[in-house]
Amino acid sequence: MKKQSIYGLAFFAITSSLVTSCDLLKDLDYKVTPNPLEMHGDSVRVKIDVTFPEKGIKKKASAEITPMFGSTALKTVTVQGEKAIGNGSVIQYKPGGKMVYTDVVAYKPEFENAVLTATGKVFKGGKEKVGKFTDMKIADGTIITPYAVNKDFKVILDKDEFKRVTEETFVAQVNFDKGKSTVKPAELKDKDILDFSSWLLAAQGNSRIAIKAINITGYASPEGEEDKNNTLSTSRAEAGKKVIMDLGKKVKNEKSQTEIYALSGSGEDYEGFKKELKKSTMNADEANLVIRVLEMHQDPATRETEMRNMGKTFIELDKSIFPMLRRSEITAIYDLTGYTDEELKSISKTTPDSLNLEELLFTATLVSDLNDKLQIYKVAMKNYPADHRTHNNAGAILYMQNKMMEAKSHFEKANSLKDNAISKNNLAAIAGVSGDRSKSKQLLNQAKGAGSEVNYNMGILNIQNGKYADAVASFGADNSFNKALAQLLNGSVDAAIKTVDATSDKESAQGYYLKAVAAARQDKTDAVVSNLKNAFGKDASLKAKASNDREFLGLADNVAFTGIVN
Repeated sequence: MKKQSIYGLAFFAITSSLVTSCDLLKDLDYKVTPNPLEMHGDSVRVKIDVTFPEKGIKKKASAEITPMFGSTALKTVTVQGEKAIGNGSVIQYKPGGKMVYTDVVAYKPEFENAVLTATGKVFKGGKEKVGKFTDMKIADGTIITPYAVNKDFKVILDKDEFKRVTEETFVAQVNFDKGKSTVKPAELKDKDILDFSSWLLAAQGNSRIAIKAINITGYASPEGEEDKNNTLSTSRAEAGKKVIMDLGKKVKNEKSQTEIYALSGSGEDYEGFKKELKKSTMNADEANLVIRVLEMHQDPATRETEMRNMGKTFIELDKSIFPMLRRSEITAIYDLTGYTDEELKSISKTTPDSLNLEELLFTATLVSDLNDKLQIYKVAMKNYPADHRTHNNAGAILYMQNKMMEAKSHFEKANSLKDNAISKNNLAAIAGVSGDRSKSKQLLNQAKGAGSEVNYNMGILNIQNGKYADAVASFGADNSFNKALAQLLNGSVDAAIKTVDATSDKESAQGYYLKAVAAARQDKTDAVVSNLKNAFGKDASLKAKASNDREFLGLADNVAFTGIVN
């Protein structure tokens, strides 16, 4: 509590009749909360409870009170006695009264060690009484512990879809004459069959290829009797199997001689018929008519009769469409094992262009050097410029190298290729580092769900904006220095100490310093001194900071404290 009176009044003859020897304003009590003052969200909120004692202000007196924060004048307020003329807050003469003063001022560096004083002017009958307030210190300023926040906004690397083992297929087809399931010698010379033979040979000596199954499906064209076509399609599947087994035996592929075959006869291939019809050069009206006939009649015999009634159209079908449906489709299903990690790293240095997109993105995660990572992403950007991940990840590496303008350009490019939450988080990090908190928050709100990094970055903004409970919630269960700082600022001192001790900052300079502040808030002098000694041992520059830090104002006369900071 601070008391204020008026002193040093010099009287002019013209006013002597108006002023008595009694003080117009006296013995005011000031209570400033908090004291020392605190910076929150880059501003300092000042709250002063002013108590006027009994007969503390004359009935016709008024006063303008202007707190001074260092050299900065705060808001002026007017108080007046019960018979004074004006618009000020009225204080009764005999009982006295109270007034609550509040103001918010943008923080300035000079406020850290400035003091808050009460100043003002006194009037009677609307005329200033010659004299002045005693410039009385009523509070110290300013605790700026929120500025200890690490502005280590986190960026996110977009994920690759690399799979070491992928399921692949190799396809071939055997065609047959009408009503037949005999394989013609010419079919064995077709390119797809020769390629299948070569693949069987390569698979036999390749440990990366593991054949799991060979599925063979036989089909018949939609003319002729349905029962015969069902039997025919099954026979064609069996014929296809023999073709592959013979090829495998010839190239000595052992797997092809085992029971890995799955055969099926699908009968008349109406779905295949419609697809081929749509791809054909047949007149569109005729093709649509045929399709309507197929869809109108579910009975195969009726459908065939209706098609045969089309005359020339049926002849065209029999010539160009039906032969393509008399077939056996062969699909080998196998697992392909990709390069090992070491192989990928080696290839990325020698022939990186031979790697596909997912291999490049994955390989970048295998190397630790940032320049090597960036080089891999540059290859990916060159070869796959339309994929937003290549630009985003290159930007993330540039961000880690503190090349903010280049990083921002890549993040913007990534987001232009595909509007995505990850790039928006990364752009928010750029905005946060540059001090544009409003833009950063806007982008983070759009990036929700991209990862825990979004919440962490929002936690930093919440500390900077003075929203400490929100900051604690944003940081969640993951321990960090910033989470400990948020807990401390939110009043959870024990939790803050526990959190920082669970991080890599347990024995860092900033970690020790934070624990010293926590100890000061708990009035544990020995812990303050011990932690500060450890902090100074890690970073000697913190000694000057501690000597001015209002967190330790209560220890200004403590010998143990002054002995380590001076």
